[in-house]
Amino acid sequence: MCGLTGFLDPRRSTSGAELTDTLAHMTERLRHRGPDDSGAFVDPAAGIALGFRRLSILDLTAAGHQPMVSDCGRFIIVFNGEVYNHGALRTELKRLGHRFRGHSDTEVLLEAISAWGLRAGLERLNGMFAFGLWDRKERSLSLARDRLGEKPLYYGWSGGVFLFGSELKALRAHPAFVAELDRDALALYLRHNYLPSPYCIYRGFAKLSPGHFLVLDDGRRLASSQPYWSARDAVLRGLSNPFRGNDREAIEELDELLRDAVKLRMEADVPLGAFLSGGIDSSTVVALMQAQSERPVRTFSIGFHEDGYNEAHHAKAVAAHLGTDHTELYVEEADVLATVGRMPTIYDEPFGDSSQIPTLLVSQLARRDVAVSLSGDGGDELFGGYPRYLATKLLWRSIRHFPAPIRKLAGRLIRWMPPSTLDRSLGFTSFALDRYGRPGVVGEKLHKAAALLEQASFKSVYRGAMSYWPRSCEPVLGGTAPPTILMTDIPLPVRDPIEWMMYVDAVMYLPDDILVKVDRASMSVSLEARVPMLDHRIFEFSWRLPFGMRVRRSKTKWLLRQVLARYVPESLFERPKMGFGVPISAWLRGPLREWAEALLDETRMRREGLLDVEAVNRRWREHRRGDRDWEYSLWGLLMFQAWLETSR
Repeated sequence: MCGLTGFLDPRRSTSGAELTDTLAHMTERLRHRGPDDSGAFVDPAAGIALGFRRLSILDLTAAGHQPMVSDCGRFIIVFNGEVYNHGALRTELKRLGHRFRGHSDTEVLLEAISAWGLRAGLERLNGMFAFGLWDRKERSLSLARDRLGEKPLYYGWSGGVFLFGSELKALRAHPAFVAELDRDALALYLRHNYLPSPYCIYRGFAKLSPGHFLVLDDGRRLASSQPYWSARDAVLRGLSNPFRGNDREAIEELDELLRDAVKLRMEADVPLGAFLSGGIDSSTVVALMQAQSERPVRTFSIGFHEDGYNEAHHAKAVAAHLGTDHTELYVEEADVLATVGRMPTIYDEPFGDSSQIPTLLVSQLARRDVAVSLSGDGGDELFGGYPRYLATKLLWRSIRHFPAPIRKLAGRLIRWMPPSTLDRSLGFTSFALDRYGRPGVVGEKLHKAAALLEQASFKSVYRGAMSYWPRSCEPVLGGTAPPTILMTDIPLPVRDPIEWMMYVDAVMYLPDDILVKVDRASMSVSLEARVPMLDHRIFEFSWRLPFGMRVRRSKTKWLLRQVLARYVPESLFERPKMGFGVPISAWLRGPLREWAEALLDETRMRREGLLDVEAVNRRWREHRRGDRDWEYSLWGLLMFQAWLETSR
């Protein structure tokens, strides 16, 4: 796992020394992604510069140094990630006459492109990656990203120079970079608390979409990025070629696929472990690791003293059953709060998923003992695990037969009463305000449901559930959120509403929220995180399954549960799903209140001229008083304000 950056200056007006100096500044910004080694390639005649920071995982010798040149001398690459099937590809390439100096997967990738071309080479890869490739013969620069978006890659033109890199902080170090904030992108960010691909917070820049590549031909033109693999096409293939086996056969096939995906991701020349929350996904990954390991697997979990946020005891029980070498850390409130100020620099672009905090903490814990950690992310999107899927479906089924005017009236009546008042009216006295003034739990849920009563379809219900600011109340002055796949009606012949939600999450929420969170948190401490569930073979197989094998009689992730039950007793994992979060709502009224007040200062916001001050202040007052729980939308705002402060 590494960090890459570079630029192409078609003007070719800069000396080699200047190119090298600029590249060094850009590359140094990525030291956290690769503390073990650095490298550079500069060709002033072509105006190309490629920079690299290395976290040594495979082939720790100089033979794994990057930028790396192909055996034929034509291609030069900077590559971030892993090619898990590099062993099989190496054998095939040797038969074709290709020679290898070391045993790194980077060298295999180069020779695969040399042998089969860029697109065909990409289609053969099983991995997580982003890379920049310079073709000396064609004088072209190519960028590419893995199928499901595990590894990041930003790019864009600024001041006549084409810039690219793993993180925006590297691009910002180039003197031609112009940091012009995109208000439309900001509106989109505040709607979802993350920025979906291809949008970027800076005007003129973009994220390369998952499963895509682009080619810049000698600086004269930038062709549109094009897919070498499409999640939608994979879904359509799966739906048209359904799995015909019975339950036992499906369990067996998924078990074999997961075993192989985990085995491929256990290869490393450095210490390796796994995150373990005790939930279904991480427990499955750890179980399959331990089943294929000759010694106890290193596992890591963090715990919180607040019962509603703590799963450490579940993780400990799973670890004891499997016999892993388990490490847990109970985090004190002060330790968590101390990480808040680091978030804007770690995430580099506004990012408002509050589970970024525990993800960073568990990454820090794991990095004390290992350099690679496997993660269970992806299971919810592939096997229908999020509670919101069933909740949306059931809500729509309950309200769709009522006329729209009646639904709207009911929604307005519910929202007319504060959540705490609703709790008291309904007799939920046990949900009184806590020590930080948290509002009523049941009433708050009723308010959220009421906001969805006016929707016209299950899709619009889900859009509302996944949006923190309604379309009619976007808080960005002069900005309008651009369309995304969530907000458009792309035809998809799904068999159940839940499948549409799963697909949208797999191509938007997963790569641009979940995987961004994991990549930035882990790489900030120089830890490589690998995600077996996102082996593309598992994604493709999951969409061949009958819907009833993914969600059966309101049991989410049914098939995945059956696989896990082969290794872990059901009593250790059959329980309500718990999110990986922290009590942000309470902290904003308590220990984080002063910090939040400073960031949401009215004078400051008016001076910045970006946000609707009245709309923001209204939510902050309601939250502070305990009338409403606006923790998610407020956290997104605060993370933006903190990012804006550090990015100047």
